[in-house]
Amino acid sequence: MKDAKTIIAAKVNELLSQKGIDAMDVAAMLESPADPTMGDLALPCFKFSKALRTAPPKIAADFAAAFDGEKAFNKVEAVNGYLNFFISRASYSSALADAAKQAKYGSSTEGNGRVICLDFSSPNIAKRFHLGHLGTTAIGNSIRNIYDFLGYKTVAINYIGDWGTQFGKLSVAYKKWSSKERVEQNGVAELESIYVRFGKEAEAHPELNDEARAAFHKLEEGDPELLEIWRYFKDISLREYQKTYDLMGITFDSYNGEAFYTDKMPAIVQELKDKNMMVIDDGASIVDLSAYNMPPCLILKRDGSTLYPTRDIAAAKWRKNEYNFEKCIYVTSAGQCLHFAQWFKVVELMGYDWYKGLVHVPYGTMSMNGEKIASRTGNVVHLDDLLTDAIAKCESIIAEKNTNIKDRHSVAVAVGVGAVIFGALSSSRIKDTDFNWDDALSFEGNSGPYVQYTYARCSSVLRKCDESGDYTGYQTNDAETELVKKALEFDSVVHRAADEYEPSVIARYALSLCALYNQFYHGNTILGSEGQTKYFRLALTKFVKQILGSCLGLLGMRATEEI
Repeated sequence: MKDAKTIIAAKVNELLSQKGIDAMDVAAMLESPADPTMGDLALPCFKFSKALRTAPPKIAADFAAAFDGEKAFNKVEAVNGYLNFFISRASYSSALADAAKQAKYGSSTEGNGRVICLDFSSPNIAKRFHLGHLGTTAIGNSIRNIYDFLGYKTVAINYIGDWGTQFGKLSVAYKKWSSKERVEQNGVAELESIYVRFGKEAEAHPELNDEARAAFHKLEEGDPELLEIWRYFKDISLREYQKTYDLMGITFDSYNGEAFYTDKMPAIVQELKDKNMMVIDDGASIVDLSAYNMPPCLILKRDGSTLYPTRDIAAAKWRKNEYNFEKCIYVTSAGQCLHFAQWFKVVELMGYDWYKGLVHVPYGTMSMNGEKIASRTGNVVHLDDLLTDAIAKCESIIAEKNTNIKDRHSVAVAVGVGAVIFGALSSSRIKDTDFNWDDALSFEGNSGPYVQYTYARCSSVLRKCDESGDYTGYQTNDAETELVKKALEFDSVVHRAADEYEPSVIARYALSLCALYNQFYHGNTILGSEGQTKYFRLALTKFVKQILGSCLGLLGMRATEEI
């Protein structure tokens, strides 16, 4: 309860001030007891004991007496060093009225003038999206939405893999076994096919690898023909990726990939040399990180070519100069944790204090029906196929549930794509995720369709009657009280999700809010009620709808007015 917390914080700080103690963040100390018989809010008084030189039970008893007569609370009692607050039922309706006045409850302007860069999705061009790309894409987009919601200027960066020796192989394969007509007809699938063929052919004819290395060297030297082929592969890939991004509602501010930083790496290498940070180890140039219990960070291979850390350091420095970010967040698999720890440390050792704003957000693996995705074994689920299947399955389910929807396909797209996104975001990101159709498309379980269905239910109620009126002093019942309390938690939930880079905080909150609203919906008459009761319940439905709409938006899902 926001208002109750404000009242408690003001009163406790007033009491502390009388004792000569500076103000504390009392609101942050408040807890919600798991047992409702212990009150709606609890303040542990142990943290005041040292400053007041008094035992916590005595502090709690003294503070409780100071709240006598405060109308916001039915009762304030001291129990074993805790101050337990029982909020008056009328306070809940007042809190709802205050929160409902806000245009977008839970949003903030705290990020104004502050920049957050987010590096996510980042596929390797000439390869189709597969299920393994879902984690970085959905998590990164959701974190971006959360920081947008808090007022930050976000810069979404798709750091595409568009450079390296694979393009030598690809250009050789293209010239030998493919054509522009075949690529135009089959798209990225054709590029994948000839790349796989190159690998098989090279096993029997190793000289092909020499051709590929020579081709990439010519590409690096700026060979016009190879540059044209490379640009063509990149354009074809981005065109196909864009279809998936459009379906998922994802946009990027920058597509600067690995190639963009090629001419920026020599300066980084020189800087490391000038600062005496590089040493030669078995012919390679490294930064020794043994003092920090890490393997060395490789900067140059024996042949003098650069590696991923070199490129990432160059990219980070360029982004800092270009955007002046407060944070640069990298969303990649947990398998890259060491890589990021190493080059973050190198940036720190280079003397740049902005290393503190470099954040790696790791996530677990994605499997389908218990089977891990592995391209080497051929067990690949392509993301565009998965989304198409989800839409088709949803359209079939919706047709059975509701034949009155006019634009069934549009709703099926929103629900089907949303089901896939929610499936990637509903569990803690570091956990391995197993995608299962029955769970993902359930309208009654812990799923995206369940959240969208509850939003649509609120919309249905409000379409039938959106009457408003004064409900000042309305005494909430148990179901209404719990629903208001849960809805008002949303602002703190958003901040927690941002602090932890954890979209699942939003997803789990949305599920719990839906469960409470559906209990309230089935146990309380809304449209058939009268007077203040009706006004309050409609206002509560409208507020829950707003919060659920915000949750769906933060997760990167579309809300639908009917399902």
